[in-house]
Amino acid sequence: MPEETKIGSAYLVQVEVTADLKTSCSSDDLNDTVDYCLLHQIVVEEMAIPSKLLETVVERIIKRMFASDQRIATASVEVAKINPPINGDVAQVAVRLKRSRKAVEE
Repeated sequence: MPEETKIGSAYLVQVEVTADLKTSCSSDDLNDTVDYCLLHQIVVEEMAIPSKLLETVVERIIKRMFASDQRIATASVEVAKINPPINGDVAQVAVRLKRSRKAVEE
């Protein structure tokens, strides 16, 4: 709704990625693993962009995650709007998308 863009809403974002972590398991080196601080920053930046649909935001987050780290094989992102302004007692509404790197690159 247009007023939501002006006043904002509360959201909960959940991210799950799969990656080959064999190297980092033995190296104990942060450079050999997925940087979850970077993933968090991607979420923060994408959530700051006004969008009409949760689906759009989720897709942007996933695409940026794949672009940020070639080790990520799959990404699942859920964005939930807390207490949405709809007629009814609804705690949240959410959109979850799971994508493979291959599907996004096609």
